[in-house]
Amino acid sequence: MTETATEAVLAAIAFNADGLVPAIAQQHDSGEVLMMAWMNRDAVAETLATGRVCYFSRSRNRLWRKGESSGQVQHLHELRVDCDGDTLLLLVRQDGVACHTGRRNCFFRAVRDGELVEIAAPLIDPEAMYGGHGHQ
Repeated sequence: MTETATEAVLAAIAFNADGLVPAIAQQHDSGEVLMMAWMNRDAVAETLATGRVCYFSRSRNRLWRKGESSGQVQHLHELRVDCDGDTLLLLVRQDGVACHTGRRNCFFRAVRDGELVEIAAPLIDPEAMYGGHGHQ
């Protein structure tokens, strides 16, 4: 993307008071919802420039390149901006699992019969994924 095109995309996004916008990652071909995270202007710009999804980590107060410590990279297929400009939908190709718990997606708990139950087991041991360094 050109710098002008990137600026036009950024201008269409309604970042909140903290300079962030929620971004939902969805597997581009299956429609599986993988995760939700936050992006700032720099994360959006880097994602558009590189094609590799970059988020903003609120806990570490810095850019977080998905997969930088786990190897579970998200490749951008398409970035969509919702009608109000205050939420992004990232259609991605997920390499491996998306969740730091080792599950394919972060939505592995469901309310069933009035109780919260786990509906998906980890596919990868988080310790092996992060080499003992914890959540990315």
